[in-house]
Amino acid sequence: MKKKKKIESTFKNMVLTLLIISGVAALSLAFVHKITEEPIRKAQEAKLKKALSEVLPQFDTVEVKTMMPPTGKDSVTIYTAFKGGEKIGTAVRSYTYKGFSGLIVIMVGFDTKGDIINTAVLFHAETPGLGTKIERSNSDFPDQFKGKNPATFKLKVKQDGGDVDAITAATISTRAFCDATQRAYDALKKEGGIEQ
Repeated sequence: MKKKKKIESTFKNMVLTLLIISGVAALSLAFVHKITEEPIRKAQEAKLKKALSEVLPQFDTVEVKTMMPPTGKDSVTIYTAFKGGEKIGTAVRSYTYKGFSGLIVIMVGFDTKGDIINTAVLFHAETPGLGTKIERSNSDFPDQFKGKNPATFKLKVKQDGGDVDAITAATISTRAFCDATQRAYDALKKEGGIEQ
C-alpha cells in the first residue's frame, strides 16, 4: 500500500491554501447574492407599496422626491399621491436614530392640509413586547396621531411638554417615533407640500 504524500507545512503552501479557501468562499457569496438580489428587491418594493396604501387614500400615480433634511444624516423620501390628476396627499419615508436600539424607519401620510392620515413602521429593532408597540399590529399607540396636524399637535411625549401619550415602559421608543414623525412633517413643510 502506497503512503499518501503529506503536503509540506510551508509558508507558501499555507498562503496558497488560504487563497483557495478565500476564493471558494467569495464565489459562493457572489452566487448567493446573485440569486437573492431580485427576491429581496421585490420584497422591498412590496413593503413600500403596502406602506403607501396604509398611509394614503387610494391613488393613481405617485411622484417621488428624495431630499436631505436640514438636521439628519440620511435622506427623506417624499411620495406625492394623485388621483385623477389632483393631489390627494403626501407620504414621507422618515427615520430617526433615537430609538432604544437605534434606527427606526417610518412612513407618515399627510393630507393636503398637513393633517396626519396614518403611519406605518418600515423598520426597527426595538425591544419585543415594549418598543415594538410603535407598530399598529402590536398596539393602538399609532392611532393617536391620526387626524392630528403637527403645526398644533406637539410631537413630544406629555412628560416632555408634548401631546403624545407614551408607551408604558417604552418612552425612548415613543420619543423616537415622535422624532421621525416631526422630521417627516418638517420635510413636507420644506417642500411646500401643505396647502394654506
